[in-house]
Amino acid sequence: MSEQGSGHDPAGRRQRRTRADYERGLPGYHDPTAGFAGSTPGRSALTLRAVLATFGLLVCAVGAVISFRVGLPWFGVVLTVLAVVALVDLVWILYRKRRGEPG
Repeated sequence: MSEQGSGHDPAGRRQRRTRADYERGLPGYHDPTAGFAGSTPGRSALTLRAVLATFGLLVCAVGAVISFRVGLPWFGVVLTVLAVVALVDLVWILYRKRRGEPG
């Protein structure tokens, strides 16, 4: 098996992927429908995910503050947990975009 495009150097250490690697496509990916009816491989919509995660974070954070002020602490806790999940998702998305993944 060839080491070219495997993501590892000859010593077996993992190499960092570049933007060009993502533009070419990751190794080992096989699209069984390639060439059939002109379909193209799917791509991750990271920018859309970032917008949706930001919207969810803002809505949940504002909703949590309002819930605590109105006197619904259990609903505020639920919205706080959802806001934290949205924040973690947003951080991961921004990490992937900074790393050079398209989308």
